[in-house]
Amino acid sequence: MEDGLTIIFDNRELLSSICGANDGNLRIIEGSLGGFITAKGNEIHFESREVNGVKRFKSMMDNLITTVKEGEHPSAEYIRALADEFITSEKITEEKSQALFHDSMIQIPHGFKRVYPRSKNQAFYIQGMRENEICFCVGPAGTGKTYLAIAYALQTLLSKKIRKLVLTRPVVEAGENLGFLPGDLAQKIDPYLKPLYDAMESLVPYDVINRMEETRSIEIAPLAYMRGRSLNDCMVILDEAQNTTKEQMKMFLTRIGTGARAIITGDSTQIDLPRKTDSGLLNALEILREIEGLHFSFLHTVDVARNPLIKKIIQAYNENKT
Repeated sequence: MEDGLTIIFDNRELLSSICGANDGNLRIIEGSLGGFITAKGNEIHFESREVNGVKRFKSMMDNLITTVKEGEHPSAEYIRALADEFITSEKITEEKSQALFHDSMIQIPHGFKRVYPRSKNQAFYIQGMRENEICFCVGPAGTGKTYLAIAYALQTLLSKKIRKLVLTRPVVEAGENLGFLPGDLAQKIDPYLKPLYDAMESLVPYDVINRMEETRSIEIAPLAYMRGRSLNDCMVILDEAQNTTKEQMKMFLTRIGTGARAIITGDSTQIDLPRKTDSGLLNALEILREIEGLHFSFLHTVDVARNPLIKKIIQAYNENKT
């Protein structure tokens, strides 16, 4: 038996943001929920033969309406992640939810503290890193995508499950030119990798980091130096992946060798490339999504864990987009 729901909008801009370009967001929702959506005038109508299909659709639309009113413009990736979250959440009881957070805890040998996820999305991100060889995580500043990647990598390295941790990111300056940087390769790339070191220093004592560097258990390398290499039995973190080109992203992913794992993090709203459409991260999200063995996590403003004010700052900038 079919069940249906019609939602009427009194704001055309709100309706347009929810539907997306050429109703692309509606098509994603339609495919995810197993229903049929029609948009006519100021109405969206949904029909479903699936159990709880209309309930899921109503919950998703309520979330999207709130999100757009807060100044965000839901991307295709956001819609897919939201659909996955609503479908998955119905299968998780409160007891299982608590178990999910407990099981997602990261205990780093010699570390200062245990690291717990601060949201369900972060918990799924940690599980994704554990269960997949290659994990993508996309989200705005402060959502913990880099911090959790470093925590998991240190746990894996210091537990001797891998022999090496490789840290890399594209060398793209955010709106300003730093000019000539003196020193050897490590000194030149250090300013770009400082956020990764900040995360490590908050998790383990500096002498542990120093010892890992001395034994070459940690390697830093600009992305451009990855060409021609084969990375085996190691963990590789590619940070700021939104600033990779399509060619760089393909090159990086094809470096992953036997026994290696890769975590790719990025923020699709902070692309510093001359042409944002050339972002290797956005291209990878589009063409690799259906490949088994890859995991995609999406963090949002609600997952910001850095400082409560950061949520308000992100929302304020989103509301004032031109």
